[in-house]
Parts: sequence; structure tokens; C-alpha cells
Amino acid sequence: MTNKISIIRISAIAAALLALAACSGGGEDGHGEAGEAHAAPTSSSAGLPQGHVTAGEQLASAKGEATGQSCVDCHGAEGNAPIDATYPKLGGQYADYLAHALQQYRGGDREHALMSSQAKSLTDQQIADLAAYFGSRESQLRDLHDVH
Repeated sequence: MTNKISIIRISAIAAALLALAACSGGGEDGHGEAGEAHAAPTSSSAGLPQGHVTAGEQLASAKGEATGQSCVDCHGAEGNAPIDATYPKLGGQYADYLAHALQQYRGGDREHALMSSQAKSLTDQQIADLAAYFGSRESQLRDLHDVH
């Protein structure tokens, strides 16, 4: 009788482990089949669709209707050469941060004479694309604690 109970317990534990493995995706790396590439996330933490770097690059050079300026007119090539020291470098910044900032400008929660009007007509996809593009550029950001 003891052997029968042990076999039932072992079977139950094995079934539970198989169920857990199926829920976690299994595989050697815990992400599906061994060596299988993971699909890109479908949205950002800002609730936007997945951004496309190529579309963002084109959009960054397109003149906005509100001001007649493009992103690179003020923030420079790849977002790393602003025309004014008060304009931030965008290249290499976290894409989610950039997306959130553009959403705030668009919604009026953050204000700037040029940025508020530039962002007002941007769609969620355009914001995601711009954030993906500038986030993918080489970073020239620096920690202000290191400035002497």
C-alpha cells in the first residue's frame, strides 16, 4: 500500500512539474524552444505600439506643420547636436522616456513653446517610431554629476 501511495505522489508531482514547464515556455532558456528567438514586445511601457526605427528616422527629418521644423533641425543629426545648449540630446536616450515625454507634450501635461505644438498632432505610432529611432542612436549623454 505504501508503494502505491508513493507512486501516486510521484505521478502527481511529475504532472505538476510538467504543467509548470508548459506555463513557463519550457526549453533550455525558459523562453520557449532551445535557441528560439523571442518576439519583440508589442508595446512600450508608455502603452504605445512597437516603434520602427526606419519610420522614426524619416519622421525625424520631416518638417512639422505647426512650426515648419523637424526634430533634427533643433536636436541635430541623430539627436546628438542640438542647435542650442538648452535643447536636450536625444540620441541614445531611453525610448520609453522619449515616448512618455512626447505624450506629455502632446497632452499638455508638459509644456515648451516649440515641443508642445510639434507634438500635438503626433499619433501614438509616430511617437513610438520617433522614440525607437532616437533611442537606437549612439548615446552622447553624460551624467551631470561628472561635469566640473
